[in-house]
Amino acid sequence: MDKQILRQHLPSLFVGFIGAVLCQVVLVAVGLSLVLYSPLKDSLRDRLQSIVDHAVTEKNLTDSAGNHSDVVDVVDAVDPAVVSIVITKDVPKMEQILNQDGQNNPFGIFGFSMPQYRQNGTEEKEIGGGSGFIVSDDGYIVTNAHVVSDKDAKYTVLLNDESKHDATVVAADSTLDIAVLKIDASNLSYLEFGDSDTVKVGQSVVAIGNALGQFRNTVSVGVISGLSRSITAGSNGGSELLSDVLQTDAAINPGNSGGPLLDLSGHVIGVNVATSSGGENISFSLPSNTVKATVDSIRQNGRIVQPYLGVRYVVIDADYAKANDLPVTDGALVIRGNDGKTLAVVPGSPADKAGIEENDIITEVDGVKLDSTHQLATELRQKAVGDTVTLKILHDGDEKTVTATLVERPKSD
Repeated sequence: MDKQILRQHLPSLFVGFIGAVLCQVVLVAVGLSLVLYSPLKDSLRDRLQSIVDHAVTEKNLTDSAGNHSDVVDVVDAVDPAVVSIVITKDVPKMEQILNQDGQNNPFGIFGFSMPQYRQNGTEEKEIGGGSGFIVSDDGYIVTNAHVVSDKDAKYTVLLNDESKHDATVVAADSTLDIAVLKIDASNLSYLEFGDSDTVKVGQSVVAIGNALGQFRNTVSVGVISGLSRSITAGSNGGSELLSDVLQTDAAINPGNSGGPLLDLSGHVIGVNVATSSGGENISFSLPSNTVKATVDSIRQNGRIVQPYLGVRYVVIDADYAKANDLPVTDGALVIRGNDGKTLAVVPGSPADKAGIEENDIITEVDGVKLDSTHQLATELRQKAVGDTVTLKILHDGDEKTVTATLVERPKSD
């Protein structure tokens, strides 16, 4: 029965199919005629060409100062001043021996010998790597302090021209995670610092470094995605609190530490220091103004000179205030160490002379209210040795104002 119905309608189905094909041919012909012969031809062609051009040409970007540049040009200009830092160290050289008679070997009774090892001297091996950049033509190089934290290691700087230079650690500050190296060379290409205070969220940036310790001068591009961040960064089994750092979505991988974060004028606006292990495209850089002040101090004094107040404190936030029943949700609580032995106020320090005591809360520095973006360390870092600062204090619930004259941070602190 079904076959009979199909035979009856077969001519109609065939005519319908032919009609559909003819309709499509007509539509295509009309479309081609519109493109080829109508006034729309030129605009359509120009639009298609624009799309193609956008896809195949390099992307030009503009920074917050309105400087227009090509990322390729920036990389070409700065690349000779970006270096790789190779870390080597004498490590035990082990050799394998076999216990032939099976003594002290639980498997000896079965006729097997257990491999054993003993030290046979030492050998120099590469144990890590990092990044850095040259800041003067006579061989001063900036990197992170955690890159050169091993005092028993040897550091070699590999320049862009493949030449190798032994490096000396001139000074390092673990609280800022900044270090300065020196190599014996001259007439070097070097980078200049930009003003990190003028950096804006959304500004385009370029990061360069020795990614994973093996891919030299790797380039990544992104934007500034946050300002004045405070993070706790882990390194070499320890951790450090870094405040007032820049956040970027430019890819920063292990080995990029110490490399430059650049604006599109080729100026250093940050030093790459950390990346988030729990998120994607969240990395951090030390602001260039802090780094530049440290470098200038080293070149002028041969060491890092930092202003010093002499208090140990914790940063107060809403959660900490609630947990400890504090009267304010911002500021710095002067408190002793967890071991009970590290004093809250260093005897004889500027804080001690100013009358600051344990459990006082510092709420302002020179009229600047301390909060998540203006922390005590950040505000003091902008001062100089010999400056007198005015501090607003909460003492036993009463507000008072004291002054303290900052001194140079002791080496032992």
